[in-house]
Amino acid sequence: MRVLLSIKPEFAEKIFNGTKKFEFRKSIFKNTNVEKIVVYASYPVQKVIGEFEIEEILEAKPSQLWQITQDFSGISKQYFDQYFTVREKGYAIKINNIKKYKFPLNLKDDLGINYPPQSYMYLHESSI
Repeated sequence: MRVLLSIKPEFAEKIFNGTKKFEFRKSIFKNTNVEKIVVYASYPVQKVIGEFEIEEILEAKPSQLWQITQDFSGISKQYFDQYFTVREKGYAIKINNIKKYKFPLNLKDDLGINYPPQSYMYLHESSI
């Protein structure tokens, strides 16, 4: 199963150039069968630019997550702390087998999706 995630372009680029090996989330999908993440680079790019496999999903207190992921977080400690402010726990999706699309996809024209997901959206296997 695949999930479409909205990711800021600066972080999406770091994922696809290999410097960001973890994607952080305040909440995670309920379906445990999700194996791939399809990346929607949000404004100003507004395109589906690639995908990656989930190696594992870490769940921990933010301080523990940072200790584990800091070398390949792709973000500053300040940004991390601000993102997880007042959170008891957080999630880090470990990125594996990245695949950047040669031609970015348009949500509506190529996938039939009218609005980008606020956080994430399950995709039908036939979507891409």
